[in-house]
Amino acid sequence: MGNYVRSNHQPYFLRKWMRRTNSAYVEHFIRPQFTRLGKLPQVQKPRHLVLCGDHISIGDHAHINCANDNKVRLTTWPANNNGSASITVGDYCLLSPGTRISAAEQITIGNNCMFAANCYVSDSDWHGIYNRTRCFRCTAPVTLANNVWLGERVIVGKGVSIGENSVIGAGSVVTRDIPANVVAAGSPARVIKQIDPKRRMLKRELIFRDSDNHLQQLEDLDRYTFSANRWGRWLRSIVAPTRED
Repeated sequence: MGNYVRSNHQPYFLRKWMRRTNSAYVEHFIRPQFTRLGKLPQVQKPRHLVLCGDHISIGDHAHINCANDNKVRLTTWPANNNGSASITVGDYCLLSPGTRISAAEQITIGNNCMFAANCYVSDSDWHGIYNRTRCFRCTAPVTLANNVWLGERVIVGKGVSIGENSVIGAGSVVTRDIPANVVAAGSPARVIKQIDPKRRMLKRELIFRDSDNHLQQLEDLDRYTFSANRWGRWLRSIVAPTRED
């Protein structure tokens, strides 16, 4: 039997209702969990976004894409009882399914950063080599400058800084600082290519230059894509799918 891709037969009005219900869920249940959540966040499957701890902030126009089987987790857990831990994410950032950011001290992420699926960023080893009973002297802040892009399954360890515009290749483990305007890859990650900072670079913020128009474009796209769908076929595709679905 050959492979085929299932189509989305949702009627437009159902799609519109689900989008608005999703936004209401984010405002009512998700926003209060953040120290700050900027304007117009888009959270896909928000029930699978897990926040633990205080001092977690994300800027404007965040895209957080969760999946049923691949949650996004943001966790702050102070390294000692007298301290505090924080996660600060800038504007226009993308967090893909499986992203985990865990702070014992401080993780700072700039604007326009992109996290591909299953990235992990942590500012702590969580246990010492010789004292494995608690987190002690094994934390150091992590900083990602503006417009950093982490490929799939990248791991960023404690004390690391990644410079502006730099790209980390899929599967890499970042254990030391990466300068600005480079591509780095490997385990441990090393610079393999330079990026020309003088060349024009289109950043995620361009999508939201006119935020009201962006939302209208999404609405228009849904109307174009789903307006021909009918309730009968959608219901039938759920209970009795065929190869044509």
